[in-house]
Amino acid sequence: MGRKKVGKENLEKMFLHEKPAKLLIKIKEGNGNKYASILSKEVDCTYSHCIRILQEMENLGLVTFKKGGRTKIITMTKFGEDVAFALENVFRLFGRSSDK
Repeated sequence: MGRKKVGKENLEKMFLHEKPAKLLIKIKEGNGNKYASILSKEVDCTYSHCIRILQEMENLGLVTFKKGGRTKIITMTKFGEDVAFALENVFRLFGRSSDK
């Protein structure tokens, strides 16, 4: 499945918000595989909000959903991993952790 053309404005809209940045970093910390229910708890947002963000991330080519029984596993793409590393570096530059 090819990645949708990612415009600068799409990425800016996504990552100017704290929750999407935290979600992507949490997926990376889970070795690129996580469940949406766990992610929503880790970043303190509702499950439905988490799913909407993850669906947009999937549209941008940052993550994919894989069926694992009755649940879906969120898997990070190489592009998503690159973006997560960049976000971590931004957080480090500003002297704060992504967990705050």
